[in-house]
Amino acid sequence: MSNLELAKLLRAVAAALEIKYSKNPVNRFRVIAYERAADSVEHSTSEIKDLWDDGKLDSVPGVGKAIAEHLDSLYKTGRVKDWEELFDGLPPAMFEIMEVPGIGPKRAYKISKELGITKAQGAIQKLIKAAEKGRIRELEGMGEQSELQILETVKHVQQKSKRYPLHFAQTVADEVLEYMQKCPQVKKINTLGSLRRQVATIGDVDISVASDKPKEVIEHFTNYPKKAKLIEAGPTSAAIYVGGGMHVDLMVQPEKAYGALLQHFTGSKDHNVALRTLSIKKGLSLSEQGIKRKMANGTWKMENFQSEEDFYRALGMDWVPPEMRENTGEIEAALKHSLPNLVELEDIKGDLHLHSSFPPNTSHDAGANTPKEMAEEAERLGYEYIALTEHNLKLDESEKNILDVIKRKGELIEQYFTQRGRSRENRLQKVFNSLEVDIRPNGELALPDSAFALLDFVVIAIHSSFRGTRADQTKRILRSLEYPKVRFLAHPTGRMLGTREGIEVDWPKIFEVCVKKNIWLEINSWPERLDLPDTLARDAVKAGVKLVVNTDAHSKDQMELIRYGVSVARRAWATKRDIINTLPYSEIKKFLI
Repeated sequence: MSNLELAKLLRAVAAALEIKYSKNPVNRFRVIAYERAADSVEHSTSEIKDLWDDGKLDSVPGVGKAIAEHLDSLYKTGRVKDWEELFDGLPPAMFEIMEVPGIGPKRAYKISKELGITKAQGAIQKLIKAAEKGRIRELEGMGEQSELQILETVKHVQQKSKRYPLHFAQTVADEVLEYMQKCPQVKKINTLGSLRRQVATIGDVDISVASDKPKEVIEHFTNYPKKAKLIEAGPTSAAIYVGGGMHVDLMVQPEKAYGALLQHFTGSKDHNVALRTLSIKKGLSLSEQGIKRKMANGTWKMENFQSEEDFYRALGMDWVPPEMRENTGEIEAALKHSLPNLVELEDIKGDLHLHSSFPPNTSHDAGANTPKEMAEEAERLGYEYIALTEHNLKLDESEKNILDVIKRKGELIEQYFTQRGRSRENRLQKVFNSLEVDIRPNGELALPDSAFALLDFVVIAIHSSFRGTRADQTKRILRSLEYPKVRFLAHPTGRMLGTREGIEVDWPKIFEVCVKKNIWLEINSWPERLDLPDTLARDAVKAGVKLVVNTDAHSKDQMELIRYGVSVARRAWATKRDIINTLPYSEIKKFLI
């Protein structure tokens, strides 16, 4: 069960509780608990099943003891008796209808029961047909306006509920930001929500603007050239659809109060709830407008903030980087002025996982650009070193041919430096000759023993047989780590966001061996991977494992994707010293040659 499926299930439990036990005021707290747990699960960048395997369900914000016990039953037996009893007698269609914005559990239940829409499959289409026939307006408490609103909203529900890879959302946002910055009335502009926090998958793109002339800003926004459809436009906010069905929201706030809005709508929900709890203890009240202080005469005074830094300072805290705002200890650290100095994109000195077009007969996809072109792009990016880590050759290649290919690539690399010349003006000092080698199901590497001596170092990775048991996959990886010149494990979990869950592994055991052997774990910047996930990466850092942030680029244009790997590292609370490829060539070479 994926995180999205589990989140939907938890919301269904909350809805069932609301329908069946709405008259019990105590039950409201259970509803809120399940809704909060659902939000946390949906936005988690680690698979909840993996966290359960590791006994770390308590690390998921909002998953308390009771819900954790139910999840334990779900993963052990495939069912939760209490939940089944809750769902008994409720039409499955109502939970699908609830996916439509503006339709809560009670209204969904009413529509489902009174219109006879009971089955989950096809429920949304039946809802559309009912609205088109005017049947919804006939229901008590609905009316024509409600029907029209449902009909308009439901047609976008599938697009609206879709989650997009981080890089897709970021690309859309960057284009909108560039366009909006051309408006003279825009004083400040930022992304908001999960995008600003750099979560692996994004629902909508939310943007904030600081301006004292919101009318002009809104008008400029609604004239965006790539707009597919205008959804709404008000005095201080607007929403549009762009290509791919992406929903883009804009909010405008006067510059004097911009800091509070930026903080509030960046989230996360759990971070903001914890801040509100802290503010109450201090006799304060927080909102997107600012901080209210109770005066001696009993009245409240609103204090505005131009910047987030000032907002957090008013609470006695250091400013918290957006990537850390998940209520996982950052508030306590900020109060103690002990937040780590997170790694920055500018700290990266090289990329150690790149694929060129040489040779063409690799076991997996070859790169699109020549070694020379990849090196030239590295020069442009200001790197001191890169590694060409093409996949190992196909299994039917002879040992002689494999050795010959490795030697010829080394010659091409040397030829590049000979032709370019070595000078202090050129930052690129080294192109490492390496390979990304498959880990076979038994833990052996798909490379003849004689080849290791010809390589500067070896990258290992799992590309097949993802469904082995936790014990078998752990044994598999540990066996692969025994080979000479193995320097790091690439995309360690093997996950592909939205399509494939990662392998189940005893990660503490892997961490222990990595520390002992000084073997690194990769944060793969490829947008569909972002692997290690941030929570695992944070565990690795705590265990003393060194991480390496790479792109896995198969073309020179993809080398700029490194920004997303750095975002994962920042969400993992990683500092410059935790990321091995922040070292200059003069220091890292001793680990790689």
